[in-house]
Amino acid sequence: MDKYSFLNAAHTAYFAELYDQYLKNPDSVEPSWRAFFQGYDFGSENYGMEGEIVEGVSAQIPEHLQKEFQVVNLIDGYRSRGHLFTKTNPVRERRKYAPTLELANFGLSEADLDTQFNAGEILGIGTQSLREILKHLDSIYCDSIGIEYMYIRQPEEIKWIQNKLNINDNQPSFTADQKKHILKKLNEAVSFETFLHTKYVGQKRFSLEGGESLIPALDAVIEKAAELGVEEFVMGMAHRGRLSTLTNIFGKSAKDIFSEFDGKDYEEEVFDGDVKYHLGWTSQRSTDTGKKINLSIAPNPSHLETVGAVVEGISRAKQDQKHKDNFSKVLPIVVHGDAAIAGQGLVYEIVQMAQLDGYKTNGTIHVVVNNQVGFTTNYLDARSSTYCTDVGKVTLSPVLHVNADDAEAVVHAMLFALDFRMNFSRDVFIDLLGYRKYGHNEGDEPRFTQPKLYKAIAKHANPRDIYAEKLINSGVIDKDYVKQLETDYKDQLEEKLEDSRKEDKTIITPFMEDTWKDFVRVDEKVMMQTVDTTTSKEKLADITKVISNLPEDKKFIRKIERLIQSRQTMFDEDRLDWAMAEHLAYGTLLTEGYDVRITGQDVERGTFSHRHAVVKVEDSEEEIVLLNNLDNNQGHFYIYNSLLSEYGVVGFDYGYAMASPKTLTIWEAQFGDFSNGAQIMLDQYISSGEDKWKTQNGLVMLLPHGYEGQGAEHSSARMERYLQLCAKDNMFVADCTTPANMFHLLRRQMLSNYRKPLIVFTPKSLLRHPKCVSTVEEFANGSFQTVIEDTSVKTEDVKTLVFVTGKFYYDLDEERENLNRNDVAIVRIEQLFPLPVEKIREILDKYKHVEDVVWAQEEPRNMGAYMHMMMHLEEAKSFRAASRRPYGAPAAGSSVRSKKRHKEVIDFVFDKTKNNQR
Repeated sequence: MDKYSFLNAAHTAYFAELYDQYLKNPDSVEPSWRAFFQGYDFGSENYGMEGEIVEGVSAQIPEHLQKEFQVVNLIDGYRSRGHLFTKTNPVRERRKYAPTLELANFGLSEADLDTQFNAGEILGIGTQSLREILKHLDSIYCDSIGIEYMYIRQPEEIKWIQNKLNINDNQPSFTADQKKHILKKLNEAVSFETFLHTKYVGQKRFSLEGGESLIPALDAVIEKAAELGVEEFVMGMAHRGRLSTLTNIFGKSAKDIFSEFDGKDYEEEVFDGDVKYHLGWTSQRSTDTGKKINLSIAPNPSHLETVGAVVEGISRAKQDQKHKDNFSKVLPIVVHGDAAIAGQGLVYEIVQMAQLDGYKTNGTIHVVVNNQVGFTTNYLDARSSTYCTDVGKVTLSPVLHVNADDAEAVVHAMLFALDFRMNFSRDVFIDLLGYRKYGHNEGDEPRFTQPKLYKAIAKHANPRDIYAEKLINSGVIDKDYVKQLETDYKDQLEEKLEDSRKEDKTIITPFMEDTWKDFVRVDEKVMMQTVDTTTSKEKLADITKVISNLPEDKKFIRKIERLIQSRQTMFDEDRLDWAMAEHLAYGTLLTEGYDVRITGQDVERGTFSHRHAVVKVEDSEEEIVLLNNLDNNQGHFYIYNSLLSEYGVVGFDYGYAMASPKTLTIWEAQFGDFSNGAQIMLDQYISSGEDKWKTQNGLVMLLPHGYEGQGAEHSSARMERYLQLCAKDNMFVADCTTPANMFHLLRRQMLSNYRKPLIVFTPKSLLRHPKCVSTVEEFANGSFQTVIEDTSVKTEDVKTLVFVTGKFYYDLDEERENLNRNDVAIVRIEQLFPLPVEKIREILDKYKHVEDVVWAQEEPRNMGAYMHMMMHLEEAKSFRAASRRPYGAPAAGSSVRSKKRHKEVIDFVFDKTKNNQR
């Protein structure tokens, strides 16, 4: 009997599905099927020159079934490789790929074209001839849209995609009215750019020309997303096409954009502003069906892809605040450039966040406006991967490559992406293949570097004219229709231009103004005012009780039990340490209705095992977060160990703080200097965002800092870099030395009616230092002290006055005790910016009789706060500086050498004859 007789009764669509299952996991299929597939695979890999199966392998498989399987393989070939053979490039010949989709590669020939195959059922077309099957496959996989998805490991996602593609052969199907609407949006995109090109000759605008179909695509997504329940839409994009998106999608008045082009000064005095294509915007739009949707496009710097992390953070904050039960109501869309998405490592960091508890946003639609050139660099020199979007495969996201000249295909692909995201809460990528009509900017000459390409582009019709001709030929519109569209829109623009030129100043509308309506922007004078951060001892006692008691019905590691119980002991003994400062600051804020979010590498336990905000049950690893058990009306305490990323995570949390001013948002570095991986965020957003965009932000950065002989990378948080960025009123920088001061500093961050970024240099060794403790009274009724005076010595006895910041105070204090030097006063500068100049001068007046005034720091002379002190305090120029010599590295790798240098600085503080600076 035929070994494979069971196949005769099998349905082709069924065994095709089984075959897909076998390819993913051979052991998951029934043994007889597995044996058959193994034989079939071996035979398929051993075709002779004529396409015949090698003798003896699969000889028992009936010929018609062999052919059916060859057609199934052909269909899989199109699914896997069809994207390589699409018509998606409007201005270049596609690269040639092998193997091709020729019939011979699948053991088929032209003789089979009119044979009927059940395999057509896989495409939803029933039993059909091979000729008809090929026609459908070409239409689905090799026309204006190419799709990559066969690497996805979830069968339900693959099935959903295939069913979706089979509808109408993956071809757009729009009504006449919908087609007219697409044309209207295309006209707006084209006409806006040509209008600017005429009125502002040679000015940079980073035009969308060559990618105008982005506008109808975004418009369609907003309309459809609103129908599917999306209420907020958060977008990030760099320069190209941004101005067109602002006016034609987000509703920003063209009048305001023209004012920015005219280069007028700003209405507001204390405001630097930014170039027009960096500004953010927030608006509310009513869709065609009457739904309200909130639109935000985040401000962005010139550093491409940085805004992507910020957008994800903004989206997550909105989800946590308003849509905890359904994150999908907030939709992030990030628009990339092809060179940037391939070349910037940040994209990988953001993509890796997509499914993580602390960072997921239920799927992002990524759109690449693919110019096929980055500034002057050809795509062949810009990446090693086949596509610029290959980073999307990291999370097994589907990728659609679309011809930007085919407006209907672009809209169709975007709606596909939206449906996928709404169904599976996962990322999806659209690669919009177009071109760039001019150079990198409108004053650039692209023919210098791409002469052949730009000859082709010069002759190429724009997407609106291509689409209009298609609609005219199909009878949807007549020739006058487009002319009227263009005239009406340009008349509107002329009117807006005339209005804009009647105004002398430019007014910049703050981003997310409604979110920030309860907050004011302030200068350094207000920043120096004391904020009431007191609380009751009873509240502190109640919080301590909760965070000192683990559930009795669960088993914990004994050391953890003792550590948690010690919190109550500390409170009872009136000696609260640094960890208690944090817990009580968070706890009091939570009971006052604020949320707290902390992320970073290992923050749940703390790099130095001091925090233990999340405690694991020993046998199940269930997570216990005691700070969420304070009372029924408290805010939420979110704490997440981050992925091993600085740039991406800081960007995310900056975005989170931007959208959630009533959340204490904290990022903690594993070691302080690791934050240099996020330097672009510090330069472009944290230090300058308010000046450029009027955007307040209360992000807190905790940066462990202190010289304990741990080498160059584990000593310095590079405080000099932050201090160099300080100006006027842009942020706070602190280096606290007591738990109580840290407690009040964190509370001040939320209890003020404004927000500024806060950089805190936090301790390592001081976390358990016996002298680094505070009393309950200092917590309850104290306040943040910008300077801590020395009360341990008599003013009149002092001969040397030492100013110091941070952990170095304890080293100097210990030496003073050892030397029994009551003639040395040590004053701690707790807030480095804004520097408390008046307070310091009061202390200098108090010690007028002292001739030896010292600035002491453990960092090398070219690092630390020394130069900052001289810049902001005139008197500091005459201070005797005690520090390590200038070095290229922050600290020595040898602990012996490090201790020696440290001791030299301490000796010089107490004896100026031991000058170690020569």
